Amino acid sequence: MNSLQWLGSLFDEAQQQLFEQLVQPLLFACGGGSWLEDAYGATGWLLVGLLQLVLLLLVLAPLQRWRPVEPMTDRQAVRTDLLYTLIHRLGLFRLVLFFTLDPFTDALQGWLHVQGQSAWQLDALWPGVTDLPWVSLLLYLLLLDLLQYGVHRAQHRWDWWWQLHALHHSQRQMTMWTDNRNHLLDDLLGHLIIVIVAQCIGVAPGQFVAIVAITQLSESLQHANLRLHFGRWGERLWVSPRFHRLHHAIGLGHESGPVGQQVLGGHNFGVLLPWWDMLFGTACFAPGYAPTGIRDQVEPDAQGRLRDYGQGFWQQQKLGLLRLWRRT
Repeated sequence: MNSLQWLGSLFDEAQQQLFEQLVQPLLFACGGGSWLEDAYGATGWLLVGLLQLVLLLLVLAPLQRWRPVEPMTDRQAVRTDLLYTLIHRLGLFRLVLFFTLDPFTDALQGWLHVQGQSAWQLDALWPGVTDLPWVSLLLYLLLLDLLQYGVHRAQHRWDWWWQLHALHHSQRQMTMWTDNRNHLLDDLLGHLIIVIVAQCIGVAPGQFVAIVAITQLSESLQHANLRLHFGRWGERLWVSPRFHRLHHAIGLGHESGPVGQQVLGGHNFGVLLPWWDMLFGTACFAPGYAPTGIRDQVEPDAQGRLRDYGQGFWQQQKLGLLRLWRRT
């Protein structure tokens, strides 16, 4: 048994135990016995989230205290980001997806099957090589990372999408919890695109869970309040906290120009790999750790107004929808 198979077996055993000892009894107690199959899959996501939280607390939290970029001055903003993280990592966001996007993607997949359109199995591209578990995982990781780069560019290029995505960039106190600070509609749109493409290219459920887990952990590191870069060559192999912080830098990472006349665009859109930024001319490897946020938070417009992106979860969600509706 190779290492990937061993880890898979260990995870399956832990998922089974968590399901039998916690989730299944709760379902029966609530009269949800008909949801057992779906709940078992959800238990896998819950387990991944719990493991990630343990790693964040045991590894990233001490690193932030050891080499912070800036002092912690807005603890309320950080607590709100923590709430976003718990919603995403402990399965509440997955629950929303189950009742909204999953029926749609399942119906789409069924329709394609009826039409005779089967998924393109990337791991069958080179028999004997790409069908190796670790090779196919790397290929899917590479392809989906390119897709996420494209989605991220769209979030910044299309004004209507930016009105939602701006919430993520409005955090001026970045920490390891900031990754999941997103408008729920922004997340739903991005997830829908990723899931549809993943199904079309034949990503297995276990591989998809692994790719999501790797991506989320890396993004938590990228957003950490951590003075860290990977050196001249390492910065060009994997997205570091310094590389991604430039993406959040005021007036550099996501927009330029005076308030009211900003031009959307920016630098460093890569999610895992900076290769796509280098390939498409959006990479910036400038040294230093610039202040983060959005220009209209700190520079008043012609009427002397600063934009308010909200202080708590519900207010931030509400203001995001208002920005989208008004497009201002």
